[in-house]
Amino acid sequence: MIERDGNTARISGALTLGTVLSLRDVVKELIAAGDVVVDLKAVTEVDSSALSLLLEWRREAQRRNVHIGYRNLPPNLISLATLYGINDIVAGD
Repeated sequence: MIERDGNTARISGALTLGTVLSLRDVVKELIAAGDVVVDLKAVTEVDSSALSLLLEWRREAQRRNVHIGYRNLPPNLISLATLYGINDIVAGD
């Protein structure tokens, strides 16, 4: 589900209500150590809880004054972010 490689977290599989709680703290640990990149290329399914998780990670990074970037956002996640009007907040960088 999550693979850590230095400051990169690669998420795979579903990113839904049933899985987000198990992922939340792993990335928060990386954020505590500094800048982080979250790669979502292998994510197969998302729901609105995925957006909530990405926003939570972004807030945590801001609180710690570090950068978090999102790469390879799946099209369905981009569509949800656009629908909720937060695509600029979770946009990849």
